[in-house]
Amino acid sequence: MLFRSDFVVNLFTASTHQTLLFFTDAGKVYWLKVHEIPEASRAAKGKALVNLLALAGSEKVTATLPVKEFRDDQFVVMATKNGLVKKTELSAYSNPRQGGIIALGLEEGDKLIGVQLTDGQREILLGTKQGITIRFAEGEVRSMGRTAYGVKGITLEEGNEVIGMETITPDSTTSILTVTEGGYGKRTPVGEYRVQGRGGKGIISVK
Repeated sequence: MLFRSDFVVNLFTASTHQTLLFFTDAGKVYWLKVHEIPEASRAAKGKALVNLLALAGSEKVTATLPVKEFRDDQFVVMATKNGLVKKTELSAYSNPRQGGIIALGLEEGDKLIGVQLTDGQREILLGTKQGITIRFAEGEVRSMGRTAYGVKGITLEEGNEVIGMETITPDSTTSILTVTEGGYGKRTPVGEYRVQGRGGKGIISVK
């Protein structure tokens, strides 16, 4: 059951032994054990995150990662609306604090829009609100400390911004589903998105 102005944005599975990492648009990360989330019936509304996390001000959660172990050979890859990307070892987030910690530094006016857990060998796709997509190797983004700002993932035209990020394996044969605000959608083989250098302008994904 949802409030009138609410809607579902993400679904995932997690065991009670896992930790959930909540990343906010302000570039912070918070921790919550799965078993600490109250269990509810199928039709229940659930509990507001503000009652479970010590969110500051107008912070909004933009991504959630279920984590079993904080390993050195896994990475957290992040993207901002201004086109920056950052990669940090998962182990850097192994010491939880009640008030959260900085996940990445943000310039004024920028926001964290996407987070993915990787093995360091994937490819990154960034999609913008003007229908542009760029695909580049994760290896082009070196691992950085928690408070670093990241590096340029895509060069944006004026008025454009990044609205989504996905990661795929280099040999992936999947399709990319692009959906517009007006309700139009198209499915394109991932092979049609050629691999470019990080920081390029990308190609048209949808007009």
